[in-house]
Amino acid sequence: MRIALAQFNPVVGDIAGNAKKIVDLANAAMAQGADILLTPELALTGYSPEDLLLRDSFYREVARGLDIIEQLDGITVIVGHPTKIGNERFNAATVLRDGNRLGQYHKMQLPNNEVFDECRYFTPGAAPLVFEQNGVKVGVLICEDIWHLEPAAETADAGAELIVALNASPFHRDKIETRQQMARFRVEETGLPIAYVQMTGGQDELVFDGASFALNKAGDVVAQAAAYDDELLLVDFADGDFQPGKRAALPDMLESVYRALVVGVRDYIGKNGFPGALLGLSGGIDSALTLAVAVDALGADKVHAVMMPSRYTADISVTDSRDMIARLGVKYDEIEIWPMYESFMAVLAPSFQGLEMDTTEENLQARIRGTLLMALSNKSGKLVLTTGNKSEMTTGYCTLYGDMAGGFAVLKDVAKTLVFELCRWRNTVSDVIPERIITRPPSAELRPDQKDQDSLPPYEILDAIMARYVEDNQSAADIIAAGYAEADVNRVVRLLKINEYKRRQAPVGPRVTPRGFGKDWRYPITNKFS
Repeated sequence: MRIALAQFNPVVGDIAGNAKKIVDLANAAMAQGADILLTPELALTGYSPEDLLLRDSFYREVARGLDIIEQLDGITVIVGHPTKIGNERFNAATVLRDGNRLGQYHKMQLPNNEVFDECRYFTPGAAPLVFEQNGVKVGVLICEDIWHLEPAAETADAGAELIVALNASPFHRDKIETRQQMARFRVEETGLPIAYVQMTGGQDELVFDGASFALNKAGDVVAQAAAYDDELLLVDFADGDFQPGKRAALPDMLESVYRALVVGVRDYIGKNGFPGALLGLSGGIDSALTLAVAVDALGADKVHAVMMPSRYTADISVTDSRDMIARLGVKYDEIEIWPMYESFMAVLAPSFQGLEMDTTEENLQARIRGTLLMALSNKSGKLVLTTGNKSEMTTGYCTLYGDMAGGFAVLKDVAKTLVFELCRWRNTVSDVIPERIITRPPSAELRPDQKDQDSLPPYEILDAIMARYVEDNQSAADIIAAGYAEADVNRVVRLLKINEYKRRQAPVGPRVTPRGFGKDWRYPITNKFS
């Protein structure tokens, strides 16, 4: 028996388009001798439809999509989709063959943590599904079911000789290895080999990284699809086990994170129909990385970079920006903001009389730049990519309606230390980021001789505290006990707390850690807990 794992990129809500993709993949699989086509979780609707799942009209369209796939002959298709039975909704997988529906499985384990909110939408399933193909009994599971023993054990008890798993498992660092380890636990516990298909593509803040695989009874990876790319991975089952097949090499951590950012930008821009991207280029490392990602995602012809110097902008910032533009070949403009800044200050002078200069004047410069970028966006239709990183989002070192103005925050979940690592990794592929951008001390260049470390702990300390507090849920006391300076910890935690209102207004951005400032970060703005 040959199983084709249909690793592909659906579009949320494009049910007819997704159904056509599944039909095309089924025909391609049949041409290569496949008996079964296995699609990802909710492949027919894309993951996750969120509150579309509360609309009855959505299920009528799902039914029409299933009817299209049901017309296929000569192959068994296991398609992931939502279904509504009476007043209950289920995360389902239906087995279709030659115009017949052989069974429907309902996901048993509904995740309700991190970015998941499935208990809002679905009722958990209560029974395993095992069907027969070519004399082999095949058990079906969906995503989170693989992370728990009970669904796999019930499937084995129902007589399955192998398990196929439909998945839409969002990416974060080291997630590919974690998935394989969880599947390996189920193999060890049940004695059954597992074929695991994973979705690809970007959906708002989520990225799906592919890397579908098959494990034999020994828990060894015998087939491996590439990460991030659409692929039809063929897996043969013979003599009671999966046989060795194609095994693609998997990316290391830095390449994986970088490619996740590229996919996030590509699909957010592409699936929403924007003609391209626009960003402010400062000569600093964050905007340089954002520009590199944008070009890799969209192509140089769809990216427009704008340098907006002031009297505080160093000459080398302009020089390095021009250097990077020459290397990448994107559209580029320079707009001097100081005349506009002076006009604002003249108007505000009566109100500011007798008051010392402070961050107000710095923020005004950022807001002028944001206004210019949004004007260019309105005129061209291109989406503004913001350039702030997770360290800045944590501490509030970003300006509402200034550098936070835009439609997609590429580095929203990327710590500053990781920004440096990603830039160095990208230059190993091709030398697109000038070395001086990477090596010079970071600065917002909003006042004379400004450096980030004038007002923040060193980034290696800041990012370590942030990771422990945000991603690992450690308390300030826990972090101090781990050896970090009490003053640094308290300062970072205080800044994080008082800037929640900013993060709530930030654009969506791709999630690359186990906990980003998106759906998996839900803290009250008004909050006196310490």
